[in-house]
Amino acid sequence: MTTDKTIQNSADYLDIESQQEYLQSTGSWLIDKAKSMGAIETELALSKDIGLSVEVRNRSVDTIEYNQDNNFAITVYFGKNKGTAGTSDLSRESLQDTLNAACQIAKYTQPDPHNGLADANLMAKEKVDLDLDHPIGITADKAIEIAIECESAGLDYSDKISLSEGAGFSSHRNLRYYANSHGFYAVTPSTIHSLSCSLIAKDAKGMQRDSWYSLNRKQSLMESSKTVGVNAAQKVLKRLDSKKIGTRKCPVLMIPEVSRGLIQHFCSAIQGSSLYRQSSFLLNSLGNKVFPEFLSFYEEPLLPSGLASTWYDNEGIATRSQYILQQGKVNTYLLNSYSARRLGLEPGGHGGGVHNLKVLFNDGESEQNFETLVKTMNSGLIVTSVMGQGVNLVTGDYSRGASGFWVENGQIQHFVEEITIAGNLNEMFANLVAVGNDYDYRSSYMTGSWLLENMTIAGN
Repeated sequence: MTTDKTIQNSADYLDIESQQEYLQSTGSWLIDKAKSMGAIETELALSKDIGLSVEVRNRSVDTIEYNQDNNFAITVYFGKNKGTAGTSDLSRESLQDTLNAACQIAKYTQPDPHNGLADANLMAKEKVDLDLDHPIGITADKAIEIAIECESAGLDYSDKISLSEGAGFSSHRNLRYYANSHGFYAVTPSTIHSLSCSLIAKDAKGMQRDSWYSLNRKQSLMESSKTVGVNAAQKVLKRLDSKKIGTRKCPVLMIPEVSRGLIQHFCSAIQGSSLYRQSSFLLNSLGNKVFPEFLSFYEEPLLPSGLASTWYDNEGIATRSQYILQQGKVNTYLLNSYSARRLGLEPGGHGGGVHNLKVLFNDGESEQNFETLVKTMNSGLIVTSVMGQGVNLVTGDYSRGASGFWVENGQIQHFVEEITIAGNLNEMFANLVAVGNDYDYRSSYMTGSWLLENMTIAGN
């Protein structure tokens, strides 16, 4: 097969130095223009993404996609009136039109006393090199070769693996720009590379599907193509010969891909917008014990090459390492400047969310591996995947479709599917028994497996 040799990833197209000069001059021009039109404060954000993605299926090329995306937004404040407009066209004429639209919108919005930029004294003052940018200049031919090698490793692993749902490789480079009328501006380039494989296995009881992926800012630190393919194969084979279980209450062990979802629910519940809207099950929880004392959540926004690393948040506020949860107690809410004003508190660099959250056990990494947690559980359910939207952040009620493995006497017995797990997040958090050291670093929420004391399992 012949592919277009000119299709390259962003390394060949994003000239960071020239882009930085252009963005700085354009940003200054827009901010000055907004001021001349009567805006008291202005902020603008731009993101440029460029990259290459390929998908193969059953050893043949399925899709080759090259993308180059632009997103621009500008917000102006006329007193406490706010107007925001955006565009993907970065020509001067379009940017001027977008500014005009934002100013026009501000004239018709209701004033809000909490509107405005974050305070100037909170702006990040020191640029930090976080080692986020690692372009590889890959060709479509090479990307296809990587994806096919990955898929073949999975398909060839066992004759029980009959089909592939596809393997994909992607390499993207992003340029993030933010500036405001306090004089703050920053241009941050970054890369992300990923490789995934999804396989189908078959036995007398039917077909099963499972997948594996690797993700990193540096391609050199990703798992190899063969490793990703083999991991996908091993995962899907374990799902064969499934059996049903009846409804019961029992301990539940959630693997990292599932347990980090509980952390995300916790973070959503202590987010400023949920709190000032009175729509969280963790209202007035600051300083309160929510988890057992052995558990802490530590945020590391300055982690080199981290998936969510940044030295400034979406408002230009300096980020810092801090405990979000310390020895089971809520140490801080996740606030941007608007929600902080609504709540009468100070923002903590969380415009845009939390940045690299790591779960600590007794303020260090747990010494218990996954096998130890299985033996500690003795009899119960290992949950490997959940589905559905059954989480109510107002009440904390939790109900998700699930699949996983049944355990008896500390030994995995068989795969289980078509079940529902249910509980309440308040109780689930409080009754956490242990955390494993099997950390999954493919997310900005870094955790091991969680062993929960008791949940309701609705089976057959």
